[in-house]
Amino acid sequence: MKAMGLAVAGWLVPGGAYLIQRRYAQFGAFAVLVSITFSAGLALHGGCQWPQAAELQGLDSFTALLFQAGAVAKLLAGGPFLLAQIFGGSYSFLDGRLHEYGTTLLALAGLFNLLAVSDAIESRKAEPR
Repeated sequence: MKAMGLAVAGWLVPGGAYLIQRRYAQFGAFAVLVSITFSAGLALHGGCQWPQAAELQGLDSFTALLFQAGAVAKLLAGGPFLLAQIFGGSYSFLDGRLHEYGTTLLALAGLFNLLAVSDAIESRKAEPR
């Protein structure tokens, strides 16, 4: 399968690129890691929405850029992120108790999923053809 197909599958289903490559142990590890991390982030009321202009008001441009980069990192979680958006399980950027811990876990879930996708694509390139 081409790299773009692996990337889409890996984004949509955490660890999905490994599943397509029949690397079941890696698939299971990343599916569980991303899902649990994302679920814990939602349970702690982590913000999963794009920061609104009013929430960024008064911040310097670098800090605003970091908040937006964090929103992109959460998007990288793929399927869990989409499900949270569809079923209303996500909170606004600054809402919720313990939102800092939850928001950090949501961003980590996205970064873990990115790691799985990039590793699966890289290992595909290394395989003999």
